[in-house]
Amino acid sequence: MGSLTREQVEHFEEEGYVVVEGALNPEEFLDPVIEEYTLVLDRLANELYSTGRISSRYEGLSFSDRMIEVVKESGKCHEQYFDLHLPIKDCSKETPFWTGPAVFNVLTAPSLLDAVESLVGPEIYSNPIQHVRIKPPEKHVTKNEYGQPILGKTSWHQDNGVATIDADETKMLTVWMSLQDAPIEKGPLKVVPRSHHNGLLAHCPNYHGNGIITAGQIQIPEKLFEVDKTTPLPMKRGDVIFMHKRTVHGSLSNLSDEVRWSLDLRYNPVGQATGRSIFPGFVARSDKNPDSVLRDAEVWNRMWLETREKMSTINQGHERDFKRTRWFEGQLECA
Repeated sequence: MGSLTREQVEHFEEEGYVVVEGALNPEEFLDPVIEEYTLVLDRLANELYSTGRISSRYEGLSFSDRMIEVVKESGKCHEQYFDLHLPIKDCSKETPFWTGPAVFNVLTAPSLLDAVESLVGPEIYSNPIQHVRIKPPEKHVTKNEYGQPILGKTSWHQDNGVATIDADETKMLTVWMSLQDAPIEKGPLKVVPRSHHNGLLAHCPNYHGNGIITAGQIQIPEKLFEVDKTTPLPMKRGDVIFMHKRTVHGSLSNLSDEVRWSLDLRYNPVGQATGRSIFPGFVARSDKNPDSVLRDAEVWNRMWLETREKMSTINQGHERDFKRTRWFEGQLECA
């Protein structure tokens, strides 16, 4: 049946999202992730220092301060180094990513899956569209050719719109959480309530509107939805946002002095298309077939390692498959 109340489920269905306070125990699930990523950052700093790209390992600093110093001196955000997801393009045998046991424990946390069950049912698949986002303060981030941070606020989109077409009928659920408190100045999510009722909107490649120029990416023009209804969602750590796949959302800029650190996950019913068929998901919960549930974090990590190996040898074919998308420059809605 799941753990959400009837009122929470109704809010999700009517508004396109619901914030559940205290959905995860931070000490049990989030602190181990922070410890795990501290070691990942240690490895990155050592690598950059040994190759002369930074002048110090910046040891003894907090994760946030150390990450900021590495970003400032190297001129890069190194987001792929920490991500749970491989890139579609230019994936090699050396492409970094992170799928550690502490992250797996979050993906399979019983309290989280209880809430997910309220919205997608008891047969739960961990969808491979998943990311960790470590966003430094924008004032420290290198600018692109348009004068905007290379890793800044996220443009308007629907998660349905950035998955492949085969997942249009999938009951995909977005699950977003911050590993630390995310007040307004840190750049939390912003959503447009009830926008999911309007179906899938046009996503425009290389769009020059909305105040963000998304070179090589896509975004929804603000003229296509009621932007004046935008609602920011500041969060406490342990709180979780559950969001419909067609809810229009983005994020605010990180104007603080610390990194904004979040997990962006997806779930759907077992047997439905994931929108990333080239990447590995797994059964996280099943009443019908409990033996199918993945309980071993090392197996999950191996699945991603094997996928990286395959993508590094036949990457161009994978990229062509993924690029069978409905979005193109010159769409009428993008003018």
